[in-house]
Amino acid sequence: MKTGFTRATAPLALFMLAASLSACGGGGSGSDSDDVTVWMYPVIADPKANAAYWDGIEKAFEKSAPGTKLTVEQQPWDNRDQKIATAFGGGKGPDVVLLTPDQIPQFSAGGAITPVDAALKNSTDKFLPATLAAMKQDGKIYGAPIYQTVTTTVYNKKLLASAGIATPPGTWDEIKAAAPKLKQKGVAILDYSASPEASLNLNFYPLLWQAGGTVFDESGKKAAFNSAAGVEALTFLTDLWKAGSVPKSAMTNTNLLADHALGKQEAAMGFSVVLADAELAAKTWGADNVVVGAPLKGPAKEIAFGIPGALSVNAKSKNVDGAQKFLEFMTQPEQIQSLGKASGYFSPRTDVHVPNTSPYAKQYQAALAAVSPGEPNPAARQLMGLLAPEIQAALTGKKSPKDALDDAAKAADDLLARQR
Repeated sequence: MKTGFTRATAPLALFMLAASLSACGGGGSGSDSDDVTVWMYPVIADPKANAAYWDGIEKAFEKSAPGTKLTVEQQPWDNRDQKIATAFGGGKGPDVVLLTPDQIPQFSAGGAITPVDAALKNSTDKFLPATLAAMKQDGKIYGAPIYQTVTTTVYNKKLLASAGIATPPGTWDEIKAAAPKLKQKGVAILDYSASPEASLNLNFYPLLWQAGGTVFDESGKKAAFNSAAGVEALTFLTDLWKAGSVPKSAMTNTNLLADHALGKQEAAMGFSVVLADAELAAKTWGADNVVVGAPLKGPAKEIAFGIPGALSVNAKSKNVDGAQKFLEFMTQPEQIQSLGKASGYFSPRTDVHVPNTSPYAKQYQAALAAVSPGEPNPAARQLMGLLAPEIQAALTGKKSPKDALDDAAKAADDLLARQR
């Protein structure tokens, strides 16, 4: 099952090490100067459809750019960061690679990718503001968005009704009020993913943002998640856990619906659910029992996580001009729409609508108004590894929410200081 949110964990240091080891080696992507090689990932779930789509793109681009040969190489999501870092560091990477916002700071800081402002010079005002902002570092654009993901709340209508809850809870206060009613029926109200392997962008961070907090301070050089808003967010979660309103299976959940509490109808709602999982729920619960709502609203704001997939250019490419032309080609309305139709993802452009036959597409499209791509930072992946165990410690009662966040913040500040 494709969710579009596979978490990789390689640090920026891996790229820097690979770069130093290859300093005496040959540069360039290894392609001929008139060729463009692209590393693409399975954003289209069906392998045959995925291959057919990119084969068509190769032919269409080559027709639009006579004399240029385009090769789209399919890569696995697993170990993505490590493979890209090693390839870039060794000067053997592709000309173009698909990246997400949390990878942009890693590779732009190391000089592995080059700005792509030229490829978007005629369309920068056509993208969702949050989407384009997620591609920027120091005012320059390092990725050309070609699709947009979004998450939102999904409810099990049957479970809510069994507890006498007619209106799905859309705020923290409504969740707190509904939780005891569901507990009496032996059902948790809120599914959660507390596994250290789960991305915090899909579990704790949305709660933090809803409370008005941030992961980093404005400088990006210190942790800020242990603010009053952060403590409020973690306390909200731990209170539900203590009351039995978050399932114990959360400790091993890695942002999955299938075979976990929400999918097995042991929890009444999830707050970071992708469209593909809403459709899976309809198959397993029955379509009449699925309700898709707006993003969850906390004390400060209504917000949900969603990221663009973007094409970036290898700074050592032998054909930077050809690579930039490919980015310009892929961000045109025709390609944005065709990729959206094939993948089921949404348009990153405000002037392009992607038709979607899903009965829940309208709700997910509306959720884009409250989407956040997270807080890109070169240390973002490593920081998650420091914070996730402390959240587990708070959930199990080994530490208070404040102590857990303070301890994680101290470790995070040490990490950030080492990377300055």
